[in-house]
Amino acid sequence: MKYRKATFDDVEAIYELVSDYATDGVMLARSRNTLYETLRDMVVAENDEGEIVGVGGLHVIWDRLAEIRTMAVSPKMTRQGIGAEIVTRLIDEGKVLGVEKFFTLTYKPGFFQTLGFRTITKEELPHKVWKECIDCPKFPNCDEIAMIRD
Repeated sequence: MKYRKATFDDVEAIYELVSDYATDGVMLARSRNTLYETLRDMVVAENDEGEIVGVGGLHVIWDRLAEIRTMAVSPKMTRQGIGAEIVTRLIDEGKVLGVEKFFTLTYKPGFFQTLGFRTITKEELPHKVWKECIDCPKFPNCDEIAMIRD
């Protein structure tokens, strides 16, 4: 498995991967526009055939606070450590920047708990976190679980 920063050539594969989970209601959809705008945030996992089988993003939100987002692993490749490796790489990248707290909004709390995240109330996160939520179809009735690692 090869892990690397995402490129323009990866956007369509990332879009398909995320859309499959979004269709099942276990992940928020991301438009192609959003993927292009956040391309520098993302790390991908590429198998030996060159297929993108995993993705995750690190989005800096505020002073020393960043979000782990757009986490998806191909259903045929789950439970092989790909998602954990992506999150670890994103956290390492964030630490280089000086990030001290990482949070996520997820439907898969068990996965993030194994990586040192703990559940918190959404109210514990700064208001800055919610600036993009206004565009979410679930706003203001968000049912994702907030988790943090500090």
